Amino acid sequence: MARLKKKYLEEVVPRLVKDNKYPTVMAVPKVDKVTINIGVGEAIVNAKTLDAAVADLRIITGQQPVITRARKSISNFKLRQGMPIGCRVTLRRERMYEFLDRLMNSAMPRIRDFRGISTKSCDGRGNFNLGIKEQLIFPEIDYDKIDKVRGMSIAITTTANTDAECLQLLKELGMPFKKEE
Repeated sequence: MARLKKKYLEEVVPRLVKDNKYPTVMAVPKVDKVTINIGVGEAIVNAKTLDAAVADLRIITGQQPVITRARKSISNFKLRQGMPIGCRVTLRRERMYEFLDRLMNSAMPRIRDFRGISTKSCDGRGNFNLGIKEQLIFPEIDYDKIDKVRGMSIAITTTANTDAECLQLLKELGMPFKKEE
C-alpha cells in the first residue's frame, strides 16, 4: 500500500470525520484522480519535441502518456485539426497516491524560492489545479538528458463538494500551502 494512502486511511479520515461531523466514513472527501498535462506547442514545427515530452512524462508518472491532438484548426498558429500538440496522463489508485507523495515530499521542496502553493487554485467544485514551470524538480529526470525545460499542469480531482473541503483534505495529506497572514 502506498505511504500516502495509508496516511489517508489511518490519520486523515478519522480527523476529517471528527472535524466536519460526517455521518459516515463514506462521506469523507477523497482524491479521485490526478491528471498531468504537458502542452507542446512547438510540436507543430518539430515532432521530436513531443517525443521528448512523452518520455519525460512517462519517467515522472510511470505510465504511458496519451498524445493529445488539436480539436480545431487555427490558421494564425499554423495549426490543423488532428495535429499532435501535447500529452497527458490520468493517474488513479496506487499510482496516484505514489505520485502525490513524490510531488509533495520530494519535488516541491526542490522548486527555487518555494514558499508554498496558493490556496486560490480551486475551481469551485472541490478540485485543485497546479502549474509547474519545469520538469527538473522531479528527481527521476536526469538533468543532462533533457532537451528543453517544459512546464506541466496538474489537476487533482477530489470528491469534495466545496473548495474548503478540498483544501482541508489536501492540507491533511501534506500539501505545502502558503502561510496565511
